[in-house]
Amino acid sequence: MREKRHRPKKLKRLLADRRGEGCIDVVVMVLAVMMVIALSLRVLPVFIAKIQLDNFADELIREAEVSGRVGAETTARYERLCENTGLSPAVTWSQTGNIQLNREVTVTLTYEVDIGLFGGFASFPIELTSKATGKSEVYWR
Repeated sequence: MREKRHRPKKLKRLLADRRGEGCIDVVVMVLAVMMVIALSLRVLPVFIAKIQLDNFADELIREAEVSGRVGAETTARYERLCENTGLSPAVTWSQTGNIQLNREVTVTLTYEVDIGLFGGFASFPIELTSKATGKSEVYWR
């Protein structure tokens, strides 16, 4: 018995085409795939920075909840988080000083990320904002 020969797949067929049309199609396809990969490598760090910024805000608000105030404790926590994450966002608090039991406090962080494309020819700054709200757990007399 004679064995059946497997037909080459579509990409192999394009590469094996002797007219040259398939080669142009493959080159264009490879170029398009490379452009998509290059763009994703520039955009993915923005998503990572946003996740870090959200966690940063959650950690800061938790410190304010536990200590019952916005002051030295939250500033120390901010500095430790800056060292750990490599981010140094601008911080805005809804109030400062002592926060009475069950009173809300909000922190807003803003951080700018630049996704310059095409080897630094174009600059596209993106401002990331993260907000967190919590309630004080301390009763002040």
